[in-house]
Amino acid sequence: MRALYPGSFDPLTLGHLDLIERSARLFDSLEVAVLQNPSKIPAFPLEQRLEQIRLATAHLPGVSVGSFDGLTVEYARHCNAQVILRGLRALSDFEFELQIAHTNHSLAPLVETLFLATSVQHSFLSSSVVREVARFGGDVRHMVPPGVAEDLSRLFNRGS
Repeated sequence: MRALYPGSFDPLTLGHLDLIERSARLFDSLEVAVLQNPSKIPAFPLEQRLEQIRLATAHLPGVSVGSFDGLTVEYARHCNAQVILRGLRALSDFEFELQIAHTNHSLAPLVETLFLATSVQHSFLSSSVVREVARFGGDVRHMVPPGVAEDLSRLFNRGS
């Protein structure tokens, strides 16, 4: 069975990576796909985010990395995924994610959404929190993979 884990991954956090690693054990193959959202201005360009994910997941067989724009369910069909994975950090995530899951099901009834709870040690992480900490010079090495920490340091002119 093939799963799709979509997101902006701007940047990839250890919470994302934990979900990817756990999902890679559950599914035959996993596509991590970066959504190109025209309504957001990302901190990192698409190619850099793709490379960050490739480097962080190189140790995982069956994991591929791609990008898409448009509807997630259309991309799921395109890459032959039967499952869309979503991570939940808190109850507040659930309301929004459930609405999206129901919408996706109405558009593609054969594509299921699976929610995975984030591991406790990563439950506070979000890409926006990581960017904010890095912007003000905080240490993010316990929040993101090493390559992403270096990219954030360069982005905010803090050296590497």
